[in-house]
Amino acid sequence: MGLDTIGDKKTALFIIISDTDDTFNFVVAMMYTQLFNLLCDKADDVYGGRLPVHVRCLLDEFSNIGQIPKFEKLIATIRSREISASIILQAKSQLKAIYKDNADTISGNCDSELFLGGKEGTTIKELSENLGKETIDLYNTSETRSNQKSFGLNYQKLGKELMSRDELKVMDGGKCILEIRGARPFYSDKFDITKHKNYKLLSDYNKKNTFDIEKYLKRRDKVNLKEEMRVKVVEVDR
Repeated sequence: MGLDTIGDKKTALFIIISDTDDTFNFVVAMMYTQLFNLLCDKADDVYGGRLPVHVRCLLDEFSNIGQIPKFEKLIATIRSREISASIILQAKSQLKAIYKDNADTISGNCDSELFLGGKEGTTIKELSENLGKETIDLYNTSETRSNQKSFGLNYQKLGKELMSRDELKVMDGGKCILEIRGARPFYSDKFDITKHKNYKLLSDYNKKNTFDIEKYLKRRDKVNLKEEMRVKVVEVDR
């Protein structure tokens, strides 16, 4: 597959596996292990420590691709080689189910976390704690009814979670929370993909844009066959 050449020039590699059958997940896990090791070795031996083209791994459905051996160490070292990994999960509990005690190490090596919504208890609890607290004003009034009425006013400053667990669970689906190391969390609108300049190239916009792998392979085989025939003719003429 030439995995060690991905960092030499702009390359797109798609790894598509079943999200219901985990029979061959170990193959994908081995592929990722080889990919990271080969790219790190090439960055050190050929390019002086950093790849010329940044390699970004979009690990969607990360909990369904199997356990990548020593991933907690890899994610801490690949960054310096111009390699990054985006781990996409439904809930943080999925990460702990696979990587056990190393889940916190993996999460801690991620400089940014994007919360798109959810209600899983572990995720909600950790996020609420990470957001911290805000100061609120509390006013209490009292009234005593007797022969002589009396009134009282009590003023206090209290700390309250910036967003409580119940508020996070019912967060607007069009909102997201972004945490970046060294900065306060951002509460923002999700990006509207229909406003992207290349949205018209997606299959969501037009079904004709859907990529058909079978047609592509057939067309590629025909092109290779024609090229092979042309080369043979040239060799015969010589």
